[in-house]
Amino acid sequence: MLTVYIDFKSLPSCLALKPALEMASRYSVSIDWCPFLTWERDIPLETHDVALTKRHHEVRLASQRATDKMYAALQGLDLNYPPVAVEADLALGALALLGGDKTVFVQAAFNAYWRLHADLDDEKVVADLLSESGFDHEFSAPSARAALAIAQNSAQERAVVDAPCFVIASQVFVGRQHLPWIEECLVAELAKGH
Repeated sequence: MLTVYIDFKSLPSCLALKPALEMASRYSVSIDWCPFLTWERDIPLETHDVALTKRHHEVRLASQRATDKMYAALQGLDLNYPPVAVEADLALGALALLGGDKTVFVQAAFNAYWRLHADLDDEKVVADLLSESGFDHEFSAPSARAALAIAQNSAQERAVVDAPCFVIASQVFVGRQHLPWIEECLVAELAKGH
């Protein structure tokens, strides 16, 4: 099994979805989708020129977004950053509560955030996504937030520091740029089982 930690508001997580599913299909393995709450890092304050540091941060963010959009286009995805960034905590909490194959919900949540710009921190929006994904699950904001807190602690204990993050056996890979290496490790793990 392949474990993949994601955050619905992370475009790199969204861009990892298609290649991860293709890899899982090639080797007939399941994916355990797990939530990991990411946050934008603060601008370092220890500097002689705060304005220059802020500008550097803005340029890096713009460059990262342009690169991510290019990779989205290469995957045939028409994705746009929401006009106002919103959290996705409730959807991540719902993911933590689900059992079985969570892929349909994961796909629906990424689509809702990146194409429809839905608020994945809204209880009704998340409940509707669960229902549309075929999950008849008792869902409440307090239970989702509690499940996310537990999942976040568990992920951090496994050395997960960002999303997407892939775990095969005890090996942890942060970032989708490692997919070729991840595939090699997956093949090696599968060979051990035969």
